[in-house]
Amino acid sequence: MTQTRPSRAAPADLTWLVAVAASLWGLSALWREPLAQAYPALAVVFWEHLVLTVLVSPWLVPAVRRLFASSTRTKVSVLVIGAGSSAIATTLFTAAFRLGDPITPQVLQKLQPLIAVALAALLLGERLSARYALFAVPALVGAWLLAFPDPLGVSVSSAQAALLAVGAAALWAAGTVLGRAASAELRFADITALRFGVGLLTLLALSGVTRTPLAIGLDAAPNLLLLAVVPGLLALLLYYRALGRTPASRATLAELAFPLTAAVVGVTALGATLAGSQWLGLVVVLLSVVGLAVHEQRSRRPSVPVPDRADEALAVTAR
Repeated sequence: MTQTRPSRAAPADLTWLVAVAASLWGLSALWREPLAQAYPALAVVFWEHLVLTVLVSPWLVPAVRRLFASSTRTKVSVLVIGAGSSAIATTLFTAAFRLGDPITPQVLQKLQPLIAVALAALLLGERLSARYALFAVPALVGAWLLAFPDPLGVSVSSAQAALLAVGAAALWAAGTVLGRAASAELRFADITALRFGVGLLTLLALSGVTRTPLAIGLDAAPNLLLLAVVPGLLALLLYYRALGRTPASRATLAELAFPLTAAVVGVTALGATLAGSQWLGLVVVLLSVVGLAVHEQRSRRPSVPVPDRADEALAVTAR
């Protein structure tokens, strides 16, 4: 009598873990907002990166070795990720908290997927279809409503805060696309360690050029540690641990925990208030981003048909 081997069970879905990671991102205003009000944004982000670099230091030396052995394209990608997507983007994001409320910068960050799709089309050699506008235009309208309490009477300060937040989202989106390109030759641990290491050196250089003081009080240490560890490294590790077992459409839905947590924290803990039109804008942004993600996952004709593998995507640009 022959025995049949039991079939291997499919990996458990980890959508819930994506939601946990996104919720941790939504808590960042608890620590970033008071730091941004007390110290220069560059100083806050420098110390945040210093803590993160120390935490990932066991990965740093092997990552540098692999980087030196990689192509010029990967080296440039890592430089842009560390300097732009990590150092400068986080500085812009932190500065937005000083000028605006603690909710709007975090929700405007949800424009990142829309920007990333456009950058993927540009950098990975694919063309945007007309369907992309069906998601991008409502998202831009929603972002406008969310950014300004009076959408028809825009003040200079509110425009500055919105531009800082959108600028950060654009740089993070570039990091997503370039991280995809770099993953053809580097591991996730390599990219993470190099991101924080290059970001730290960039912030140190920017401090010297702009003569921004980096000194902070000891009273800021608990907030900096929590900011770096909880919405920083811990959330990032949980997110990428879950993403491999979570379909993109469900992951995007689970990521709604981020702006929802940010809104709850802002209103209950930080005393933020949003006008009715801003709440409407928040909903429109989230629906547009989720709609794009679901469409790209399920449609036979995606807005931007990008190859699944990074090396295949890079081959497109070499044609």
